[in-house]
Amino acid sequence: MRTSSRVRVVGHADRRRRARRRRVLWGGGEVLVTVGVLLMLLVVHQLWWTNREARRGAERKVAALEREWRSDRAGSDGSRDTEGDGPGRGGTGGDPGTAPAPTAGSGASTRQRSHTPVTLPRRSQAYAVLTVPRLHLRVPVAEGVSRAGVLDKGYVGHYRGTQQPGQAGNFALAGHRNTHGEPFRYLPRLRPGDDIEVETRTATYTYDVDKVLPRTSAADSGVLRAVPRSLVRPGHGYDEPGYYITLTTCTPEFTSRYRMVVWGRLVSTRPR
Repeated sequence: MRTSSRVRVVGHADRRRRARRRRVLWGGGEVLVTVGVLLMLLVVHQLWWTNREARRGAERKVAALEREWRSDRAGSDGSRDTEGDGPGRGGTGGDPGTAPAPTAGSGASTRQRSHTPVTLPRRSQAYAVLTVPRLHLRVPVAEGVSRAGVLDKGYVGHYRGTQQPGQAGNFALAGHRNTHGEPFRYLPRLRPGDDIEVETRTATYTYDVDKVLPRTSAADSGVLRAVPRSLVRPGHGYDEPGYYITLTTCTPEFTSRYRMVVWGRLVSTRPR
């Protein structure tokens, strides 16, 4: 007896279906690889390129401010006998004007008032330099906290409506913790007693770190008041007028859900 085996005949339709599946799988793989490469490039751009460009721009601005201030001092020295000691002239590094400040602490000196007209900097204008030795940080301070005009340039931004350097009240600043220069990335490393210096056209103001609020709401406006005190965590802040500096940044890292706050007190003023 003979047995016969059945041979399966593969039709053109089956071959076409398999070819289509291969093309779909190959195309899907190419799309996934392309998306992965694009995401990797985006991460590199955010974490490396924006930091590189912002830091270079901030360094150039600090150097430009220092050159301008040196030029102003040289011009003032040459014309002092004929022009007297008038207020500094305007420009990109104009000093906004400050009240007399104490040489140590605050106390009763908070009642002092300035009799010199205050010239406020323009929006996004860089007019001071912030130096924090512990963080090896030296960056420009610009007016306002807009992302495009200030923070994304690697600058530290001054909250409009708060006081200027050396004035009685609260000189409040904001800076990125991640990307775009991330000047405040290592803010948690600050400890009580650490120096924070703010240089303007006419003086250098030294504050000492005094208190730290590790986390509060992004809408906690109390930390920016003239007498700063958290509205979300009332146990953090001050009860008396003084000469304060406030540094704020996002927390945790790579998020903007909460804010971290560092407060300091003015301890000395050195005319330039």
